[in-house]
Amino acid sequence: MSELFKKDTVIRVDECLKKFKSDLKIIALETTARTAKDAANSLKCELGAIVKSLVFKAENEFLICLIAGDKRCSLNKLKKTLNKKDVSMANANEVKEITGFSIGGVSPIGHLNKLNIIIDKSLSRFEYIYGAAGHPDCVFKITYAELLQLTNGIEKEITE
Repeated sequence: MSELFKKDTVIRVDECLKKFKSDLKIIALETTARTAKDAANSLKCELGAIVKSLVFKAENEFLICLIAGDKRCSLNKLKKTLNKKDVSMANANEVKEITGFSIGGVSPIGHLNKLNIIIDKSLSRFEYIYGAAGHPDCVFKITYAELLQLTNGIEKEITE
């Protein structure tokens, strides 16, 4: 068993996955998945099948946007979706404090705080997608429909 599976952040993600569906498993990669491009190369899959978990601050609250690896989040679309004027990326310290994960390993699930989650519809193009699993070298494979259900995410078009 990989030492990665003993890390608290990976255990937290694994527990969420198992509660949802017992056959979902964390994959420990031999090469890094710190960026979407790294993950796609490691998994030998399309860049768009990698789920980027981006943390935003919208006025006084934080939220997570799940975006396909080959897309960019549109701040203008996000502002309109949220009906908020002041929306910006969270900094590394805020991300760690709010989610319990470091940038490069932020998972769509298992956050320390309850966060609203917006899932960009462009992820639905793929049969399977891959989310970070609490460490830059760990991911999990899931369908778009399962990710929606698991995260209670709201489907929106928020990419450029």
